[in-house]
Amino acid sequence: MTPVTIYHNPACGTSRNTLALIRNSGVEPAVIEYLETPPTRAELADLIRRMGVPVRAVLREKGTPYAELGFGDPALTDDQLLDAMTAHPILINRPIVVTPLGVRLCRPSEAVLDILPDAQRGTFAKEDGEQVVDGAGRRVGNAS
Repeated sequence: MTPVTIYHNPACGTSRNTLALIRNSGVEPAVIEYLETPPTRAELADLIRRMGVPVRAVLREKGTPYAELGFGDPALTDDQLLDAMTAHPILINRPIVVTPLGVRLCRPSEAVLDILPDAQRGTFAKEDGEQVVDGAGRRVGNAS
C-alpha cells in the first residue's frame, strides 16, 4: 500500500473531504490530528520547504488568533511565523498531505488528486454535494 499521511482536523470540512478522497483511492493514510499532535518546528519547516510555498502561505487566518496576535504584519520573519505556528497549531492551515509524489496544502480538497499515486476507485462528491470524481474515477471538470 502506498504510504500517505494527512495532517488533519476532523472539525474542518475541507480536511474531511480530503481524507475521504484519499480513502476513495483505496489508501488508508496515517492520520495526524495536528491540533492534538502538532508537528515539531523542524517538521513543519520541512513540510513547508517540500511544498515549495512561502511560510506565510501555510498560516491560517480564519478561526484563529491570527489578527489579535498581529500576524498580518508583513515585517514578521519566516522564523517568527514558524515559532507562532509551533506555539499555536491552530494557525497551521490544513489539510497538509504527504505522498510519494509530493507534499501539498490541499485547499481545495481535490488538490490532493494531483499527488495521490493511486487512482480514484469511483464516484466522489464533497460533503456539500459538489461532484469531484465521476463513476469511472475521473476528476469532474468543474470541480473547484
